[in-house]
Amino acid sequence: MNFPNTFAVLGLLFVSLAASAETIDCRVIGIADGDTLTCLTAGKKQIKVRLAEIDTPEKAQPYGTRSRQALSDLVFGKDVTLLVQDRDRYGRTVARIKVGSTDVNREMVSQGAAWVYRAYNRDKSLLQAEAQAKAGKRGLWALPEAERMPPWEWRKDRRSGIASQAASASTKASPAGFTCFATKFCREMSGCAEAKFQLQRCGNPRIDGDGDGIPCEAICR
Repeated sequence: MNFPNTFAVLGLLFVSLAASAETIDCRVIGIADGDTLTCLTAGKKQIKVRLAEIDTPEKAQPYGTRSRQALSDLVFGKDVTLLVQDRDRYGRTVARIKVGSTDVNREMVSQGAAWVYRAYNRDKSLLQAEAQAKAGKRGLWALPEAERMPPWEWRKDRRSGIASQAASASTKASPAGFTCFATKFCREMSGCAEAKFQLQRCGNPRIDGDGDGIPCEAICR
């Protein structure tokens, strides 16, 4: 028996099976935003997909809505092939997507509807496509420079802002240790002093129903 040849055949079979496991055919049934969609397999399994190696403006950012529409125009209601790269921490399938011969991820970048996601990019040619879109002022590259913030930076700034607000609220404390971190109902107050703190320092209107400036009148008479 020729063992080397047998191992070679088995090796090729393993590679073939691994490659097929990384390819999924499905039909796009939903578009969440410019880089996230849902598709349905022939077996009726729904798959949430994050487009690999690109990042698009968030809905609240300039061009966010148009980026979503660009992806919809390319894939919604169509049969696609997912070239799977990974699964992210949200359980989404991270993939390059093809519609026929069209590489959707690349097309989004070429149209100026997406940025190349530097932290996760494996394909240097995507950077060339982005440079060409920028030079041609296509899509988001036609926006004023001040409105062209990479979405990963926008998300980071937003998280920092939320954390800063929470920290600011937690520092609004009285000498007795009362805080504005959570607004309370009268039944949750430790006494009149805390009720006054909540009204005067935290601006909690729910504890002064008649608007006379006296909070929780059952305990602040």
